[in-house]
Amino acid sequence: MPMKTVRLPSGEDVPALGLGTWMMGDDSRKHADEIAALRRGMDLGMSLIDTAEMYGEGASERLVGEAIAGRRDEVFLVSKVYPHNASREGTVAACERSLKRLGTDWLDLYLLHWRGQYPLAETVAAFETLRAAGKIRHWGVSNLDASDMTELMGVPGGDGVAANQVLYNLSRRGIEWDLLPAMQELGVPVMAYSPVEQAKLLKDRRLATLAADHGVSVAQLALAFVLDRDGVIAIPKAGRAAHVEDNAGALDVVVTDELRVALDALYPPPRRATSLEMI
Repeated sequence: MPMKTVRLPSGEDVPALGLGTWMMGDDSRKHADEIAALRRGMDLGMSLIDTAEMYGEGASERLVGEAIAGRRDEVFLVSKVYPHNASREGTVAACERSLKRLGTDWLDLYLLHWRGQYPLAETVAAFETLRAAGKIRHWGVSNLDASDMTELMGVPGGDGVAANQVLYNLSRRGIEWDLLPAMQELGVPVMAYSPVEQAKLLKDRRLATLAADHGVSVAQLALAFVLDRDGVIAIPKAGRAAHVEDNAGALDVVVTDELRVALDALYPPPRRATSLEMI
Protein backbone atom coordinates (compact mmCIF):
# COMPACT_ATOMS: atom_id res chain seq x y z
CA MET A 1 0.00 0.00 0.00
CA PRO A 2 1.29 3.50 -0.75
CA MET A 3 2.55 5.40 2.28
CA LYS A 4 1.10 8.87 2.71
CA THR A 5 3.80 11.39 3.56
CA VAL A 6 3.96 14.71 5.36
CA ARG A 7 6.46 17.39 4.38
CA LEU A 8 8.76 18.97 6.93
CA PRO A 9 9.68 22.66 6.66
CA SER A 10 13.02 21.56 5.19
CA GLY A 11 11.20 19.98 2.25
CA GLU A 12 11.87 16.42 3.41
CA ASP A 13 8.95 14.01 3.26
CA VAL A 14 8.36 11.61 6.17
CA PRO A 15 5.77 8.85 6.69
CA ALA A 16 2.39 10.10 7.90
CA LEU A 17 1.90 6.85 9.81
CA GLY A 18 4.69 5.89 12.16
CA LEU A 19 5.36 3.86 15.27
CA GLY A 20 5.02 5.07 18.85
CA THR A 21 6.86 3.36 21.69
CA TRP A 22 5.42 4.82 24.89
CA MET A 23 5.20 2.01 27.49
CA MET A 24 7.28 -0.34 25.34
CA GLY A 25 10.51 -1.91 26.54
CA ASP A 26 9.48 -2.16 30.20
CA ASP A 27 8.39 -5.82 30.30
CA SER A 28 10.94 -8.48 29.31
CA ARG A 29 8.09 -10.92 28.61
CA LYS A 30 6.94 -8.69 25.75
CA HIS A 31 10.42 -8.04 24.36
CA ALA A 32 10.33 -10.41 21.38
CA ASP A 33 6.83 -9.31 20.35
CA GLU A 34 7.77 -5.64 20.58
CA ILE A 35 10.92 -6.09 18.52
CA ALA A 36 8.91 -8.00 15.91
CA ALA A 37 6.26 -5.26 15.88
CA LEU A 38 8.78 -2.49 15.24
CA ARG A 39 10.50 -4.45 12.50
CA ARG A 40 7.17 -5.31 10.85
CA GLY A 41 6.28 -1.64 10.87
CA MET A 42 9.53 -0.83 9.13
CA ASP A 43 8.77 -3.51 6.54
CA LEU A 44 5.42 -1.84 5.87
CA GLY A 45 6.95 1.62 5.41
CA MET A 46 6.03 2.89 8.87
CA SER A 47 9.63 3.92 9.26
CA LEU A 48 9.14 6.95 11.50
CA ILE A 49 9.80 5.66 15.02
CA ASP A 50 9.14 7.88 18.03
CA THR A 51 10.65 7.36 21.47
CA ALA A 52 11.95 9.43 24.41
CA GLU A 53 14.40 9.31 27.26
CA MET A 54 11.38 9.40 29.59
CA TYR A 55 9.88 6.15 28.26
CA GLY A 56 10.92 3.53 30.77
CA GLU A 57 13.82 5.81 31.71
CA GLY A 58 15.65 4.74 28.57
CA ALA A 59 14.19 1.23 28.19
CA SER A 60 12.20 2.23 25.13
CA GLU A 61 15.26 3.74 23.45
CA ARG A 62 17.24 0.56 24.07
CA LEU A 63 14.41 -1.51 22.58
CA VAL A 64 14.29 0.71 19.49
CA GLY A 65 18.06 0.51 19.16
CA GLU A 66 17.86 -3.26 19.04
CA ALA A 67 14.98 -3.23 16.56
CA ILE A 68 16.70 -0.91 14.09
CA ALA A 69 20.16 -2.48 14.31
CA GLY A 70 21.43 -3.00 10.78
CA ARG A 71 18.56 -0.92 9.36
CA ARG A 72 19.32 2.54 10.71
CA ASP A 73 19.29 4.19 7.29
CA GLU A 74 15.68 3.06 6.75
CA VAL A 75 14.40 4.88 9.82
CA PHE A 76 13.37 8.45 10.60
CA LEU A 77 14.26 8.34 14.29
CA VAL A 78 12.66 10.67 16.83
CA SER A 79 13.46 11.08 20.53
CA LYS A 80 12.81 13.66 23.22
CA VAL A 81 14.60 15.44 26.03
CA TYR A 82 13.10 15.76 29.51
CA PRO A 83 12.25 19.38 30.45
CA HIS A 84 14.51 19.16 33.51
CA ASN A 85 17.40 18.26 31.20
CA ALA A 86 16.64 20.97 28.65
CA SER A 87 19.28 23.52 29.59
CA ARG A 88 21.95 24.42 27.05
CA GLU A 89 24.44 21.89 28.42
CA GLY A 90 21.86 19.44 29.74
CA THR A 91 20.19 19.02 26.33
CA VAL A 92 23.49 18.13 24.70
CA ALA A 93 24.33 15.62 27.44
CA ALA A 94 20.84 14.07 27.29
CA CYS A 95 21.10 13.69 23.53
CA GLU A 96 24.43 11.89 23.87
CA ARG A 97 22.87 9.45 26.34
CA SER A 98 19.93 8.82 24.02
CA LEU A 99 22.25 8.20 21.08
CA LYS A 100 24.18 5.66 23.11
CA ARG A 101 21.04 3.80 24.13
CA LEU A 102 19.76 3.84 20.55
CA GLY A 103 23.08 2.66 19.13
CA THR A 104 23.25 5.43 16.56
CA ASP A 105 25.31 8.53 15.80
CA TRP A 106 22.39 10.80 15.00
CA LEU A 107 18.70 11.51 15.51
CA ASP A 108 16.51 12.64 12.65
CA LEU A 109 14.32 14.70 14.98
CA TYR A 110 14.90 15.70 18.61
CA LEU A 111 12.02 17.18 20.60
CA LEU A 112 11.58 19.11 23.83
CA HIS A 113 9.11 16.82 25.63
CA TRP A 114 7.19 19.68 27.26
CA ARG A 115 7.96 23.12 28.65
CA GLY A 116 9.83 23.27 31.94
CA GLN A 117 12.07 25.61 33.89
CA TYR A 118 14.47 26.51 31.10
CA PRO A 119 13.70 29.29 28.61
CA LEU A 120 12.81 28.14 25.12
CA ALA A 121 15.69 30.21 23.77
CA GLU A 122 18.17 28.18 25.81
CA THR A 123 16.83 24.85 24.58
CA VAL A 124 16.72 26.07 20.97
CA ALA A 125 20.35 27.16 21.25
CA ALA A 126 21.26 23.66 22.46
CA PHE A 127 19.32 22.10 19.59
CA GLU A 128 21.19 24.25 17.11
CA THR A 129 24.49 23.23 18.69
CA LEU A 130 23.53 19.58 18.27
CA ARG A 131 22.47 20.15 14.68
CA ALA A 132 25.71 21.90 13.83
CA ALA A 133 27.60 18.95 15.32
CA GLY A 134 25.66 16.44 13.21
CA LYS A 135 24.04 14.83 16.25
CA ILE A 136 20.52 15.73 15.11
CA ARG A 137 19.11 16.61 11.70
CA HIS A 138 16.00 18.47 12.85
CA TRP A 139 14.57 19.66 16.15
CA GLY A 140 11.07 20.27 17.39
CA VAL A 141 8.81 20.49 20.41
CA SER A 142 6.04 18.57 22.10
CA ASN A 143 2.98 19.64 24.09
CA LEU A 144 3.25 23.30 23.13
CA ASP A 145 -0.01 25.18 22.60
CA ALA A 146 -0.71 28.01 20.17
CA SER A 147 0.60 30.74 22.48
CA ASP A 148 3.74 28.69 23.20
CA MET A 149 4.34 28.35 19.47
CA THR A 150 3.99 32.10 19.00
CA GLU A 151 6.56 32.61 21.74
CA LEU A 152 8.86 30.03 20.17
CA MET A 153 8.76 31.81 16.84
CA GLY A 154 9.99 34.94 18.57
CA VAL A 155 13.19 33.49 20.05
CA PRO A 156 16.45 33.37 18.08
CA GLY A 157 16.36 30.35 15.79
CA GLY A 158 12.83 29.43 16.87
CA ASP A 159 11.60 29.44 13.30
CA GLY A 160 13.73 26.33 12.74
CA VAL A 161 11.15 24.15 14.51
CA ALA A 162 10.29 21.06 12.44
CA ALA A 163 7.32 19.58 14.34
CA ASN A 164 5.07 19.83 17.40
CA GLN A 165 3.96 16.55 18.95
CA VAL A 166 0.65 16.80 20.81
CA LEU A 167 -2.29 14.69 21.94
CA TYR A 168 -4.78 14.40 19.10
CA ASN A 169 -7.49 11.89 18.26
CA LEU A 170 -11.24 11.66 17.69
CA SER A 171 -12.01 12.25 21.35
CA ARG A 172 -9.37 14.98 21.82
CA ARG A 173 -10.04 17.50 19.05
CA GLY A 174 -9.28 20.75 20.86
CA ILE A 175 -6.26 21.57 18.68
CA GLU A 176 -8.56 21.99 15.69
CA TRP A 177 -9.70 25.33 17.09
CA ASP A 178 -6.40 27.19 17.04
CA LEU A 179 -3.21 25.12 17.23
CA LEU A 180 -3.72 22.90 14.19
CA PRO A 181 -4.65 25.79 11.85
CA ALA A 182 -1.67 27.76 13.13
CA MET A 183 0.69 24.85 12.52
CA GLN A 184 -0.73 24.32 9.04
CA GLU A 185 -0.23 28.00 8.22
CA LEU A 186 3.38 27.74 9.40
CA GLY A 187 3.93 24.58 7.38
CA VAL A 188 5.06 22.76 10.53
CA PRO A 189 3.65 19.24 11.00
CA VAL A 190 1.71 18.08 14.02
CA MET A 191 2.66 14.65 15.37
CA ALA A 192 -0.40 13.07 16.98
CA TYR A 193 0.41 10.90 19.95
CA SER A 194 -2.17 8.48 21.37
CA PRO A 195 -4.21 8.67 18.13
CA VAL A 196 -6.43 5.83 19.35
CA GLU A 197 -6.63 7.30 22.90
CA GLN A 198 -4.60 4.46 24.43
CA ALA A 199 -7.07 1.94 22.93
CA LYS A 200 -10.06 3.56 24.68
CA LEU A 201 -11.65 4.38 21.32
CA LEU A 202 -11.63 0.68 20.48
CA LYS A 203 -14.26 0.14 23.18
CA ASP A 204 -16.75 2.64 21.73
CA ARG A 205 -19.68 0.59 20.41
CA ARG A 206 -20.93 3.45 18.25
CA LEU A 207 -17.56 3.76 16.58
CA ALA A 208 -17.38 -0.02 16.20
CA THR A 209 -20.72 -0.01 14.39
CA LEU A 210 -19.60 2.77 12.05
CA ALA A 211 -16.32 0.96 11.35
CA ALA A 212 -18.14 -2.30 10.61
CA ASP A 213 -20.49 -0.47 8.22
CA HIS A 214 -17.39 0.63 6.28
CA GLY A 215 -15.65 -2.74 6.44
CA VAL A 216 -12.72 -1.56 8.53
CA SER A 217 -11.49 -2.05 12.09
CA VAL A 218 -12.11 0.55 14.79
CA ALA A 219 -8.37 1.29 15.00
CA GLN A 220 -8.21 1.80 11.25
CA LEU A 221 -11.13 4.22 11.34
CA ALA A 222 -9.69 6.20 14.26
CA LEU A 223 -6.30 6.43 12.58
CA ALA A 224 -7.86 7.34 9.22
CA PHE A 225 -9.53 10.32 10.91
CA VAL A 226 -6.13 11.61 12.04
CA LEU A 227 -4.38 10.82 8.76
CA ASP A 228 -7.09 12.70 6.85
CA ARG A 229 -5.84 15.99 8.32
CA ASP A 230 -3.29 17.95 6.33
CA GLY A 231 0.15 18.05 7.91
CA VAL A 232 -0.57 15.51 10.65
CA ILE A 233 1.56 12.47 11.47
CA ALA A 234 0.05 9.64 13.57
CA ILE A 235 2.30 7.59 15.84
CA PRO A 236 0.22 4.77 17.36
CA LYS A 237 1.88 2.30 19.69
CA ALA A 238 1.54 -1.36 18.75
CA GLY A 239 3.22 -4.13 20.70
CA ARG A 240 2.50 -6.97 18.31
CA ALA A 241 3.12 -7.39 14.59
CA ALA A 242 -0.55 -8.21 13.94
CA HIS A 243 -1.53 -4.94 15.60
CA VAL A 244 0.93 -3.05 13.40
CA GLU A 245 -0.53 -4.68 10.30
CA ASP A 246 -4.04 -3.68 11.33
CA ASN A 247 -2.92 -0.10 11.90
CA ALA A 248 -1.28 -0.02 8.47
CA GLY A 249 -4.67 -0.78 6.95
CA ALA A 250 -5.75 2.74 7.93
CA LEU A 251 -3.86 3.96 4.88
CA ASP A 252 -6.46 2.29 2.67
CA VAL A 253 -9.46 3.90 4.36
CA VAL A 254 -11.06 6.62 2.26
CA VAL A 255 -12.55 9.32 4.48
CA THR A 256 -15.48 10.63 2.46
CA ASP A 257 -17.53 13.72 3.27
CA GLU A 258 -20.28 11.39 4.47
CA LEU A 259 -17.90 9.59 6.81
CA ARG A 260 -16.57 12.90 8.17
CA VAL A 261 -20.13 13.95 9.02
CA ALA A 262 -20.73 10.63 10.79
CA LEU A 263 -17.52 10.97 12.81
CA ASP A 264 -18.36 14.57 13.72
CA ALA A 265 -21.73 13.38 15.00
CA LEU A 266 -20.01 10.91 17.33
CA TYR A 267 -17.17 13.21 18.36
CA PRO A 268 -17.99 16.86 17.59
CA PRO A 269 -15.25 19.34 16.71
CA PRO A 270 -14.46 22.06 19.27
CA ARG A 271 -16.71 25.10 19.51
CA ARG A 272 -14.35 27.23 21.55
CA ALA A 273 -10.73 27.49 22.57
CA THR A 274 -9.64 25.00 25.23
CA SER A 275 -6.42 24.29 27.09
CA LEU A 276 -4.06 21.89 25.37
CA GLU A 277 -4.71 18.40 26.69
CA MET A 278 -1.91 16.05 27.75
CA ILE A 279 -1.67 12.50 29.02
